[in-house]
Amino acid sequence: MTAAPRRPLPEAPRADGTVDQHWDAYTPAEHAVWRTLYARQLRTLPGRACDAFLQGLRALPLDGEGIPDFRRLNDRLHAATGWQVVAVPGLVPDAVFFEHLAHRRFPAGHFIRRADELDYLEEPDVFHDVFGHLPMLMHPVLADFVQAYGAGGLRAQRLGRLAQLARVYWYTVEFGLLQQADGLRLYGAGIASSFAESRFAVDDPSPHRLRFDLQRVMRTRYRIDDFQACYFVLRDLDELLALASIDFAPLYERAAALPELAPDALLPDDAVLRRGTGARAAQAPIASTRPIVQ
Repeated sequence: MTAAPRRPLPEAPRADGTVDQHWDAYTPAEHAVWRTLYARQLRTLPGRACDAFLQGLRALPLDGEGIPDFRRLNDRLHAATGWQVVAVPGLVPDAVFFEHLAHRRFPAGHFIRRADELDYLEEPDVFHDVFGHLPMLMHPVLADFVQAYGAGGLRAQRLGRLAQLARVYWYTVEFGLLQQADGLRLYGAGIASSFAESRFAVDDPSPHRLRFDLQRVMRTRYRIDDFQACYFVLRDLDELLALASIDFAPLYERAAALPELAPDALLPDDAVLRRGTGARAAQAPIASTRPIVQ
């Protein structure tokens, strides 16, 4: 998957899709957008984000002054879990994305959204990728799981099962919830980086919250045009690490033999933690549920 760069590039991307971040070239207006996004998420996430996310956020050299320099981030991130963040001009091909993850490199868009795009951007930018993803990559379980997902993605491509695996990533790394002792908390980057969805996913009565079940997740389509109609909840982060040791091939076959499920579907055998009212989904009919992975 490729897209035209949102920020002018002085050089062509390398063979692996990466570019230099060119931190010195960010404008005052771009840094101001980061400050706005950063400040409102700091106000929103306490009591909604899981402990691991908040701890990772505090441990990284992120602040409200402006877009962070990837070189400083990598010093801290690599020392903690062996990961590094690499700059890309936009979405990269699936194989390139998986290859980076399999080698503990997280591709982050080097551009930032415009001031009139604060609340929604389909293509991930530097705020989504850095603020949303890197705090959890400071946690050893998520660090290992995302690396395993990268290796699994390369295999899923060969098996023709990428759509099913993409749903696992979507409903965990991007839009996952976690049950903590003090309540339901978010850990997914797509929620953590969104001012509106971080409140919706945890507080709103509209979406279903279901206990995470791998086979169920593989069958469930998702929304890219609105908030999720359903969130899957882990008992703890170790559930993700357990997935890294599973042979997905037979699971793909079983999932393919069953009907796909709508994003707001409920099944009789679902472990329902909170049944949603469906009010949001009723107001926003599904326009697109294509299986993107980034």
